[in-house]
Amino acid sequence: MPRMSRRTLLRSTAAGGAAVLVPGLLTACSTSSGDSDVSNAGKKLAPWPTYRPAAGPKPDLAPTDAGVQAGYTAYPSDLVKSVARTPGDGSTVKVMSVSFGTPPKPASANRFWAAVEKALGVKIEYTVVSQADYQKKMATVMAGDADTLPDIINLFSGFVLPREAEFVQRRAEDLTPYLSGDAVADYPNLAGIPTHAWRDMGRIGGRVYGIPLERPLPGSTLWLNQGMFADAGMTEGWSADDFAAVAKRATSGRTYALGAAAGSLFGNAVHSAAHNAPQEWSVTKDGAFRPAWADERFKASIAFQAELRKAGSFHPDATSISQIDLTTLYYNGTVGSMQDGFGAYLPKYRESKGKLTPAAALPYSVGGEPGGIVAARRSFGYTVLKKAKKERVELLLRILDFLAAPFGSKEWELVHYGVEGTHFTRGKDGSPQPTKLGEVENNTNLPLKYLAEGPQVLFVPGMPDAVRALHAWQLKTVPRAIRNASYGLQSRTKNAQGTTLRAFLDDTVTGIVAGRVPLSEWDGAVKKWRSRGGDRMAEEFAKDYTANT
Repeated sequence: MPRMSRRTLLRSTAAGGAAVLVPGLLTACSTSSGDSDVSNAGKKLAPWPTYRPAAGPKPDLAPTDAGVQAGYTAYPSDLVKSVARTPGDGSTVKVMSVSFGTPPKPASANRFWAAVEKALGVKIEYTVVSQADYQKKMATVMAGDADTLPDIINLFSGFVLPREAEFVQRRAEDLTPYLSGDAVADYPNLAGIPTHAWRDMGRIGGRVYGIPLERPLPGSTLWLNQGMFADAGMTEGWSADDFAAVAKRATSGRTYALGAAAGSLFGNAVHSAAHNAPQEWSVTKDGAFRPAWADERFKASIAFQAELRKAGSFHPDATSISQIDLTTLYYNGTVGSMQDGFGAYLPKYRESKGKLTPAAALPYSVGGEPGGIVAARRSFGYTVLKKAKKERVELLLRILDFLAAPFGSKEWELVHYGVEGTHFTRGKDGSPQPTKLGEVENNTNLPLKYLAEGPQVLFVPGMPDAVRALHAWQLKTVPRAIRNASYGLQSRTKNAQGTTLRAFLDDTVTGIVAGRVPLSEWDGAVKKWRSRGGDRMAEEFAKDYTANT
């Protein structure tokens, strides 16, 4: 298979929701004395924004209340207009967000940028921060003067920023008066963001400070080269033993069934979910929080992965290869699988067309019990606003309301594809097909989608069978999704120490699977993690959970 461009691979990583990112260690910044009470315990909780689904085309494949997404096998022929008037007033708006693409062309030479500015009615000064530089840049922003803050800031959930909640509480605008309850009706597209996204974003001190970026329920997913695994004997309803046998048969010479990237713990999220282990935190009926690390099923998943590695089924560079390079190996057939976010389906199908057929793996069973899948945080980060006068806040919210336009709207098409005839043409099914200019001027390089976005749907341009396959996979797996019970909750200890403590455990998992550390070390590592702050996190999450229920 031909080599992929760096831009394409970065786009794939971005679409995957940064599923395998593990935060580096970041020194806590001086945004707070540590005395801020960000907990929701004992606070009057602001109501979530009242959900009102935005008007749009009827899906070909229906969503479910359990979390299966709406599917569209064809692009809507009649686009709706979701915003009544130009939101801006001609002023300049400074924004900042994470990016997984190459830097955009400057505004003066970027027709996509100009088209969005015209539609929004503002000048946009965009600070695009690469994923690699995000923590360092945010440390500087969080420690800086309040007057220098951008108007709109995206806080990316791929990293735990020390004292992030304290920073938001202290420096960001409290959006409760503007968005809580029926107040959100002034911003119809923001009202179209489902309640699950607001809940997983969470309140801070009982208040609503941000706007979530909604994401589908399935999280980290094992993406297979379907042909390779089928030829090796993959069948629906396979067991852990079947999975190991298929992986062994699919590995030969310099081709490996299992690929993994540095920091992914050999794809542990997928395997721990298949073992039905909790995903980081579970909660008991009486509201007590239990860490996944102390669960025997989690330990069993590590042991299983170690056996897969010993059998030679993992690519030998699984502890050092980057996610970008791993994606190259997946597309060229060197590895038959890789862990990525479910949202990576779009580039997976698009970039592999004519070369291989990607497929989301069904989980294997363990001990006769069907396996689970990872439930994602339904908020891929959130957007906050700099403190400002009421009129300015309302202007910024109108801009975000435009960007949060639903699939099937004219605003969605502009923000995602640009201008017809300039950035895209129509395919046979009416779906936008990027032009050469659209390949370099788009919302990967100018990542407006990380400021606000409408609810995500299943759609692959020109590939209706892919949409049907993904929808069918969700129908089978979503009911067994395992959710991290701490999503949307506050813990002061996690805010301050979570990154360091998690890195300690992750290093231990990687060492065990790689064969550098014996499995017998695991229990001691968990005990140390609990004594250094894990048990305090459990207590704090439990208090916040009780306050939110």
